[in-house]
Amino acid sequence: MRIAIVDESGLRATILEEGLREAGYDDIEVVPPRGAFVARLERLAPDVVLMDLGTPSRDSLEEMLAVSRALARPIAMFVDQSDEAMIGAAIDAGVSAYVVDGLRKDRVKPILDLAVRRFNAFATLKAELDEARTALADRKTIDRAKTILMDSRNLTESEAYALLRSTAMNQGRKLVDVANALITASALLGGTK
Repeated sequence: MRIAIVDESGLRATILEEGLREAGYDDIEVVPPRGAFVARLERLAPDVVLMDLGTPSRDSLEEMLAVSRALARPIAMFVDQSDEAMIGAAIDAGVSAYVVDGLRKDRVKPILDLAVRRFNAFATLKAELDEARTALADRKTIDRAKTILMDSRNLTESEAYALLRSTAMNQGRKLVDVANALITASALLGGTK
């Protein structure tokens, strides 16, 4: 597992790195948050990012949250103190673990594990949500195409669906693609808008 540590303080980065090495991780890169560090992180393509902000300013927090948005990887963020706005901004940006006043090398591995698990759980939920949205949109498209067939050819709903389905099978296309084609053709011919 490749791990990137984003930290300005060499001492704090050393604590994280020692904790990771003691836990058996050795592919570790420390990236100071200066210059084009987000691009450097993207090139590095870490599996997990640990960010140690110490006492973050609003600007440094925004920079770190840009990392979270850009990478789409598990991210654990360590801060010395926090407030609700910072916690909310971190969670909104996709930070998987937000640890206040908890930088000790014996805590690094459990926090890393938590960040990975939470990221994976969130990614699974997001994929399921995207799949459900796509299925709902497809269903609406198919229903609209059935309505066009029912109106234009005086078919029942089941007959319209059967016609769409058999056309899709005969053409080796997805049902929703045939439905979209029908809706487009109908709009071109002045049947729907």
